[in-house]
Amino acid sequence: MYLESSGVRVTQLVRFYKLRLGLLLAYAHSIRLDGDIILGGLFPVHARGDHGAACGELKKEKGIHRLEAMLFAIDLINKDPELLPNVTLGARVLDTCSRDTYALEQSLTFVQALIERDPSDVRCASGDPPVFARPDKVVGVIGAAASSVSIMVANILRLFEIPQISYASTAPELSDNTRYDFFSRVVPPDSYQAQAMLDIVMAMGWNYVSTLASEGSYGESGVESFIQISRESGGPCIAQSLKIPREPKPGEFDKILLRLMETSNARAVIMFANEDDIRRILDAAKRHNQTGHFLWVGSDSWGSKISPVIQQESVAEGAVTILPKRASVPAFDRYFRSRSLSNNRRNVWFAEFWEENFVCKLGMHGKRPGSPKKCTGLEKVGRDSSYEQEGKVQFVMDAVYAMAHALHRMHQDLCLGIPGLCSRMSSIDGKELLSYVRAVNFNGSAKTPVVFNENGDAPGRYDIYQYQITNKTAEYRIIGQWTDQLHLNLDAMQWANGDTSVPSSVCSLPCQMGERKKTVKGVPCCWHCEPCEGYYFQASEFTCELCPYDQRPNLNRTGCQPIPIIKLEWHSPWALVPIFVSILGILATTFVMVTFVRYNDTPIVRASGREMSYVLLTGIFLCYVITFPMIATPGLATCSFRRIFLGLGMCFSYSALLTKTNRIHRIFEQGKRSVTAPRFISPASQLAITFSLISVQLLGVVLWFAMDPPHAVVDYGEQRTQDPGNARGVLKCDISDLSLICSLGYSILLMVTCTVYAIKTRGVPETFNEAKPIGFTMYTTCIIWLAFIPIFFGTAQSAERMYIQTTTLTMSLSLSASVALGMLYMPKVYIIIFHPEQNVPKHKRSFKAIVTAATMTSKLSQLASERPNGEVKTELCETKDTNASECCCPVFISYYSHLHSHAGYLIHMPL
Repeated sequence: MYLESSGVRVTQLVRFYKLRLGLLLAYAHSIRLDGDIILGGLFPVHARGDHGAACGELKKEKGIHRLEAMLFAIDLINKDPELLPNVTLGARVLDTCSRDTYALEQSLTFVQALIERDPSDVRCASGDPPVFARPDKVVGVIGAAASSVSIMVANILRLFEIPQISYASTAPELSDNTRYDFFSRVVPPDSYQAQAMLDIVMAMGWNYVSTLASEGSYGESGVESFIQISRESGGPCIAQSLKIPREPKPGEFDKILLRLMETSNARAVIMFANEDDIRRILDAAKRHNQTGHFLWVGSDSWGSKISPVIQQESVAEGAVTILPKRASVPAFDRYFRSRSLSNNRRNVWFAEFWEENFVCKLGMHGKRPGSPKKCTGLEKVGRDSSYEQEGKVQFVMDAVYAMAHALHRMHQDLCLGIPGLCSRMSSIDGKELLSYVRAVNFNGSAKTPVVFNENGDAPGRYDIYQYQITNKTAEYRIIGQWTDQLHLNLDAMQWANGDTSVPSSVCSLPCQMGERKKTVKGVPCCWHCEPCEGYYFQASEFTCELCPYDQRPNLNRTGCQPIPIIKLEWHSPWALVPIFVSILGILATTFVMVTFVRYNDTPIVRASGREMSYVLLTGIFLCYVITFPMIATPGLATCSFRRIFLGLGMCFSYSALLTKTNRIHRIFEQGKRSVTAPRFISPASQLAITFSLISVQLLGVVLWFAMDPPHAVVDYGEQRTQDPGNARGVLKCDISDLSLICSLGYSILLMVTCTVYAIKTRGVPETFNEAKPIGFTMYTTCIIWLAFIPIFFGTAQSAERMYIQTTTLTMSLSLSASVALGMLYMPKVYIIIFHPEQNVPKHKRSFKAIVTAATMTSKLSQLASERPNGEVKTELCETKDTNASECCCPVFISYYSHLHSHAGYLIHMPL
């Protein structure tokens, strides 16, 4: 049962435990010491009860010793003039009975002062309103021992912001500062312990072990940490991982032992089990005559305790155990030996301990009714009974002192040296106290530093013990230590029957994920590991299989995962540059079109050939727009637009330019022979020619649609690399290189033809036509597309093929459009906007006069370079046909300067 602060409100918690809390307050069995500041304490005074009972037998060491250690530490602190001067610590100590649910109910006593009671639930017999005695406010809790108990209690204490310091809980789960933010501990977590135990196993040369855990957070988390660290570091193979049930049935431990014997080569058994389970599993091994077979490696729950091995020393011989580095506290030994029934009445369980320790009975109401011996009260601990300080006494005292040092530092900061409790500490804030707890740094009972990290954990310091029998004397001996790394004295180790050689527990190392096991014949738990390579994945422990074509192995090669599909993203640098150029081009083209529409009837616009200009500008606009379908995510619509507009923009542009250059060529060729106008030079004729050329492109697109409907495909072969991690599927339209060539081939043919006509009309005077700007446009365009071909087709094998080809194609289209726009229309827009005085109508001339003027100007230009001034005019007049009455040389020459400035638009003016 876990309570999450995000999902449980205090009011709901109070309602849930209302009845339970009332019963506890009425019958609670606890220790209460008055003081200015009250600390809570949780100790396993009794074992877990059997047959539904809450509590069982008394625990002398783990219960009474630890409890008395807290009381002793409080006595020392209250006597210390330097620590919390004039401030008395009190305590409220409860019994958890080694059961998490029972401990949760008991811990409600700590929060009752923070719960506002509802007087409507209580009625006095006299009818007067009830008066409640204000309970003591607990500012911090010392405990609990078992990790499962600490987890349960921590969930409720964090709701009321009460700091908690444990002296024995080592589950790694408690290091989660997001869930157990008010929990700290003076012992290291099991993650350190698991690493230390793994180092021991590796130092022994064992690579084939079993694990055994008590059900619950401590055991399961410890084994899980051990297995995880072992796998990560390539440690021993786990033969079996067994769990001891929380409520074991009769014969359960015999079944567990028999299962361990199924893998007899795995002699080493890693144990994260409680004290009772350890004793029972050793007893089962003794019953099955397995003395000396198993190599026990115990966690700190075994440590150096006597109770798990008593009366079964031979089975436990050679066991290697681990315990947080500790030292005996002599002052506590003197204190505890001096305890008696008369001077220790504050401990409500001490009488029961007295009976248990001295095997006697106290009066008629004693806890040991069957004991024949009656207690005298004069017995003495350590004289009339055996006594050895329990291993966690030091940590209990360190936990109490850690809370005291935190309170002392808070007192210094808040009370500014004023003796006793000041008003600012009358109600201690739990969050503020927690910050002081996490900041403590002092030397504890064993003269070792007591500090906490950001998760409230103590540093990992362990002593390594081995249970040895020498001359029939069994004892725990320190054989090494672990502080971030293992220091083990192998020469000091001794195994069953006094053997000093390290026994074996070996087999093959476990295979990593993505490797198949090649089993050694006859030895099922030993194998050779072979990695699955290429596009193969680990289909089972023993086989590798090839992934489907559209998949690749995952990172650990335990299965297949879809190959990532890529496309040209809008935010990619390969797309940003073409998009930027395209947007600029669209804005510029729109500006030119708007300008031409606004000044539609002005001479420059009319002289430019309005109808053809609009067609050409439409083609330029489409060349810019095609960038967006080329970059957009491929789909039916996108692929359709690509097919339609990929060559259509160029077709529009070069059809219009070809018609223009052809018209200019025909006019001046006709003018050389006669003054009659050539056919099909009117605007309507020009549009008809242009759209007939465009229709060829549209017809090809229609046939393309009919023969091969557009659709998007994912090409997994384009980037199928040898390393599956780099494999990618390319989402693209189903347009092959041949289809692309056919789509653009007609436009390129128009472009080449237009260039030919531009070359033919290069000799026409520049003042009478647009032949030279068109020529420069076509020359530049040819250079752009000549550069495009090797770049586009030369990168067919590149890993960046999709990006390079798309960017190259879109940039070539945009640059071609930009050249035409800049050379053909920007000068006209410049005159229209900035020199409107040049955009005024002149007297119109007949086509015959225009052609004659153009022809004469051409001849004048040729003769001027060969004749002196004056001779040109005479020669021209002499060579003219006398029947051409419309043209007189002197008159024409007088018009020359007038026509020269406006011939550029006269040649295009409608007849």
